[in-house]
Amino acid sequence: MPRTGRPTARVVLTPEERETLLTYVRRGTAEHRLVLRARTILLSAEGLTDTAVAAKVGTSPRTVGKWRKRFLRARLDGLYDEPRPGAPRTITDEAVAEVVKLTLESTPEGATHWSRSLMAKRVGLSDATIGRIWRSFGLKPHRAETFSLSTDPLFVDKVHDVVGLYLSPPQNAMVLSVDEKSQIQALDRTQPLLPLRPDQVERRTHDYERHGTTSLFAALDIATGKVIGKCYPNHTSRQFKSFLKLLDDQTPKGTDVHLVMDNYATHKTPSIKRWLAANPRFHVHFTPTHASWLNQVERWFGLLTHRQLKRGAHKSVKELVHAIEAFIAAHNSDPKPPKWHKSADEILASIARFCRRALDAHGMVELPEGVSDGGH
Repeated sequence: MPRTGRPTARVVLTPEERETLLTYVRRGTAEHRLVLRARTILLSAEGLTDTAVAAKVGTSPRTVGKWRKRFLRARLDGLYDEPRPGAPRTITDEAVAEVVKLTLESTPEGATHWSRSLMAKRVGLSDATIGRIWRSFGLKPHRAETFSLSTDPLFVDKVHDVVGLYLSPPQNAMVLSVDEKSQIQALDRTQPLLPLRPDQVERRTHDYERHGTTSLFAALDIATGKVIGKCYPNHTSRQFKSFLKLLDDQTPKGTDVHLVMDNYATHKTPSIKRWLAANPRFHVHFTPTHASWLNQVERWFGLLTHRQLKRGAHKSVKELVHAIEAFIAAHNSDPKPPKWHKSADEILASIARFCRRALDAHGMVELPEGVSDGGH
């Protein structure tokens, strides 16, 4: 059926307008809302519909339409907020710029990062004002995250190998993502929990009693989403060899099995190598060092932790093992195969961009060997 209704107004940019919008997007000190509006107009100028633009910038089609109309009516000036009724603004652009610059380029004396009160004292504004400025620019100096870049000399080759298995698995073969979750603690609270009630969340004591540990070996079938798992007292090569025998028993005979594993020492002992040599239908593909995100069973371990282990209370290792087995059985009753979308080149290009930002931040110019901006 032909589309009805008013056609979307076309956005045509002059070279000067396009350069200005790109400057807003690239400039780290531009207000977060202005960056989103600039991206909206740039995407609209590519001929995308309001719905398509909204999906890319994370807003609603109605909001995209609003800024498209504002731009067509007032061009670049239309992207700024219109004056609102009320008391006149008392905080200057220079004061805002100073807060942003200090947040990004300095630390307070005797501390590792700025707090709202420290910044407010430094620039002479209120705590609430500092909070509003930080929210506007997407600044969160109180938060820090961790990262780890692989130093594996075969990093690029291993990424291509593993991702190739995910995106184009071999015919008449199985691909199993294998790993172990070691030292899972059987924890019990020191007092009975208070269950969930209307207007009251579940409550538990902050302290707990330890009743031993178990280690779970698991293999995720990327074609079906089913998991083969078994708990062992510890995670030595002896237990891993026993788990490989379990995989041999529970996978179709005569079918090649490709195992995606990390570089843990348990996986490379002489006894394991001898077993793999004696069972040639098993093919091992190692992920790069410090690249556990490439092993899809890690996502399943996250579900196990979130849904069963984190809030579970177990008076013994036996109870803990039963809970893990129950989770595996429930998962396998309605499995969903994991979906891998990014190609190896896209992953490597993303890592290269991250490396480039890190190098720029430290005034360095060389990317790690094997990684380029093109992802090769």
